[in-house]
Amino acid sequence: MTTQNMKFESAITWGFVLCLAAGASAQTPAPEAGYPSTGPISGYMELHFNDVEASDPVVDFHRFVLIFSHSFSPRIRFLGELEVEHAVVEGLEEKGELELEQAYLDFLVTRAFNIRAGMLLMPVGLINERHEPPVFQGVERPFVDTFIIPTTWFEAGAGVHGEVGRGFRYRAYLTAPLNAFEFSADEGIRNGRQQGSEARVRNPAVTGRAEFVGVTGLTLGASAWTGTSGTQAPPLDVKVSVAEADARYHRARLELRGEFAQVFIGNAANLNRAIGLQTGVSPNVAEALRGFYGEASYRVWASGPARDAVAFVRYENFDTQFRMPAGFVPLKQFDRDACVVGATYYPDPDVAVKIDYVWQRNQSAVVRAPNSLNIGLGWWF
Repeated sequence: MTTQNMKFESAITWGFVLCLAAGASAQTPAPEAGYPSTGPISGYMELHFNDVEASDPVVDFHRFVLIFSHSFSPRIRFLGELEVEHAVVEGLEEKGELELEQAYLDFLVTRAFNIRAGMLLMPVGLINERHEPPVFQGVERPFVDTFIIPTTWFEAGAGVHGEVGRGFRYRAYLTAPLNAFEFSADEGIRNGRQQGSEARVRNPAVTGRAEFVGVTGLTLGASAWTGTSGTQAPPLDVKVSVAEADARYHRARLELRGEFAQVFIGNAANLNRAIGLQTGVSPNVAEALRGFYGEASYRVWASGPARDAVAFVRYENFDTQFRMPAGFVPLKQFDRDACVVGATYYPDPDVAVKIDYVWQRNQSAVVRAPNSLNIGLGWWF
């Protein structure tokens, strides 16, 4: 298939989705009294203290996020999320980031079928869509949701979502793909996120998630993402797929959660050679990355607001060099596991004071994985 034909098919695909969105807006009834309506500003913040072995302790105002919402009518609504990371943003400096993590329109058609378009969070894993500090345990997000699933992962695109039957939910989007030339041995596909900034979309990616919430206290989920990154010099197609499954169970004071994720990178050997020719250094990108974790938390103090505390333990295994292409040797320092033990105190349901200790190890006899003590303050409003 020629490049021109692929571009033509891509344009038709995107046009079809956006036409659906326009059709949905055309079906919207006349606004009721009280519309349009702008909701209150909300958001969340995270302040961290990290004491990593062999490094100076660091205090970091990690995130400041503002969330805006607006309803044009009962069936058309907007949501936007603007985030500042690490407090200071400077041009051409590695000092913080300003990101538009979400900015989309929802066209609400029926309970089973709705349309969404704009800047979207990828519906992959437990944390990527819901990553506010009071909703997960630990100061930092899980390693699997950082090195295997590149949370926070957002791209420009469009798609559908809804709820069918008794407790089945789904989301499915067409978005920009990853940039494979930014993959690395230690962080996998993380730096390949294009984040809606003049993203190349010769071949749009497809992502989706299905959830079952029909049993009280239980949520079962599965996610998938697949896309092809094309390069021009040299011409190279790199197909990337992500598969993930997760479960959460809550009963009385006990909560259990677990997640498994694997990334598949096609043509990894040629990708390593192509990047090596351009940069002079092979990135040693794997053809498969894998990670999983299990977590148990228990509400040790459950007497309402200001008297609410949770203790937790989490085991994680994550390897960004899980399987290498022929001719490449895995770097064992990136085959890692971690045990995280900690507690969260809630003086208010929307305020979390956190502390944890991370024991980390890898399979390298030369490079040691550091342990760390972490203290955090997070809230949302």
